[in-house]
Amino acid sequence: MSNKKTYVQVGTGGRAEFFYGAIATTYRETSELLAFCDINQTRMDYANKLLQDKFDYPAVKTYKSNEFEQMIEEIKPQFVIVTTVDRTHHQYIIRALELGCDVITEKPMTVDEEKCQEILDAVERTGRQVRVTFNYRYAPHHTKARELIENGTIGDVTSVHFEWLLNTQHGADYFRRWHRDKRNSGGLLVHKSTHHFDLVNFWIGSEPDTVFAMGDLLFYGRDNAEKRGVTKFYDRATGNPNAEGDPFALPLDNNEHLKAMYYDAEPEDGYRRDQSVFGDGISIEDTMSVMVRYKNKALLTYSLNAYLPWEGYRIAFNGTKGRIEMNVIEQSYVNSGGDKALEGAVQGVNIIVFPMFGEAYTADFEEGEGGHGGGDPVLLNDIFGVPVEDRFKRAANHIDGARSILTGIAANKSIRTGQSVKVQDLVRFYE
Repeated sequence: MSNKKTYVQVGTGGRAEFFYGAIATTYRETSELLAFCDINQTRMDYANKLLQDKFDYPAVKTYKSNEFEQMIEEIKPQFVIVTTVDRTHHQYIIRALELGCDVITEKPMTVDEEKCQEILDAVERTGRQVRVTFNYRYAPHHTKARELIENGTIGDVTSVHFEWLLNTQHGADYFRRWHRDKRNSGGLLVHKSTHHFDLVNFWIGSEPDTVFAMGDLLFYGRDNAEKRGVTKFYDRATGNPNAEGDPFALPLDNNEHLKAMYYDAEPEDGYRRDQSVFGDGISIEDTMSVMVRYKNKALLTYSLNAYLPWEGYRIAFNGTKGRIEMNVIEQSYVNSGGDKALEGAVQGVNIIVFPMFGEAYTADFEEGEGGHGGGDPVLLNDIFGVPVEDRFKRAANHIDGARSILTGIAANKSIRTGQSVKVQDLVRFYE
């Protein structure tokens, strides 16, 4: 009998290789991948090709999305890895729990309060576990910020200012893909900001209470482009003369990986990975500002912009004994467009502590290697390897997953209504 943990994976798009690639390489002695499930057979076949050719791992069984339950019954895995489109996460999470599996899901756990409540109910009903893969928690500089705050370096945190910049490569990519439809992703305040809101919860040891937000589509979309004098428009970049020379275009036939994963798979499901960021039908915001009051009375001011000249973020923690500033420049990245280790890779980072009555100093930490500021390898070991004792409790469960998205879900509701939103009115947690 093998002691390996057994997995199946539903969703074989751009984020999937992060997980199955780890099982097929570093963690093949502790973990075993047994099957793929997806709406698209071509994409599953390509994932199997990567398993064999890139990782020297045997091809696994494949099941179409309507055969998910059949897969669970036949394979009987211990874990289901969910890397589908965000709006379908809850379907697979809940059914996997009901069929006796634990779940590892990509962030965000889901996209709205109704689906979130369904997941909370399913965990309570089944007693199974849901793990949300917040890799940013594991980045050494983020862990250092948690340590400084936990140790009382600046006393009690009273406010946080958090500014995140997505550039015209990475930021634009959300407007080419399924994320551009808010029904699929919850918008960037859920899909992307779930990382950031989770970090604040993690850093200050509290949870959101009241949220107010404003947001709009001010750069991407056809209307904005027309106002700036753009005259050449196109539906998709691949094969369209109007896309030639456009720095925002992403032709799929110029990248072997993107072509095999998406362009060649189009006849099955019609999904286009290379839509124009200046087209119609975009329902997500690209410019967002959020204010949050936490249960411990701390305040957050947060901004996210998706069309800026550089990629990274600036954070300031203000406390009763001083201030911490963290400045990070990240590597630009297009999903599935290159080396996975470059996603969120740090180019420069510093943490400066300003005591209330004392000299400022730079906080030292051991830098990590790999994606998301060095957090990816540590997270993967925590999931697939032999976890080590973690005083910072970085492993995130369904409660952490819910609390992170509820800030974004509340922000979306605030944008729609113009009113502040009480998070406790969105879902009911179990004691």
